[in-house]
Amino acid sequence: MTNPVPVKLLIADDHPLFRAAMCHALQNSEGAVLLEASTFPETKALLAQDTSIDIVFLDLGMPGSEGLTGLSEIRAEYPDVLVVIVTAQDAPGIVQRALALGASGFIPKSASVDCIIDAVDTVLDGETWLPEHISATTDASSTLDDFSTRLSLLTPHQLKVLKMVADGLLNKQIAYELAISESTVKQHVSAVLKKLGVINRTKAGIAFKNAMRTDG
Repeated sequence: MTNPVPVKLLIADDHPLFRAAMCHALQNSEGAVLLEASTFPETKALLAQDTSIDIVFLDLGMPGSEGLTGLSEIRAEYPDVLVVIVTAQDAPGIVQRALALGASGFIPKSASVDCIIDAVDTVLDGETWLPEHISATTDASSTLDDFSTRLSLLTPHQLKVLKMVADGLLNKQIAYELAISESTVKQHVSAVLKKLGVINRTKAGIAFKNAMRTDG
């Protein structure tokens, strides 16, 4: 697919050599503008500064992000940005959760240049890209996958509150951290429980941590 405007790609990975390899591969993608980030806070800062970024190639093991939390944050705050996971971890459970959270693709770090370029074209066409050996094993019907899908319904503020609940913070502490009233926190928590279909904050926190895992 030929795009009339340059495609802006952000490579978010903490390994300089891998970023260099990705840049080299993506230079073959006609008209691509390449940006780089080595930490998750840097990734979010670039997304906030530049609203024209089309795709983020996101490493799951970046400093400042734990498991799939980085993916969930980007999808909540920047829903128009496509996110392609690039990682050495390709267990089916991780792939399922990433796709349920809104990832547009999943590329192994061992992928060839042709695969990377094909992934860019595929996700820009609105399709999901997976390598063949992963495509054959994914199954989007699991309970955990369903929970991950419901997570994608949360607003950015609700997601932040849920992360803090999962970390064991009380409403008063959450209110202080986010500079909002305790009653607003309670409203967010109630909305989170309703959207996720869980009965209390403890179950919500445990389910969130399970959904963010990247150990298979």
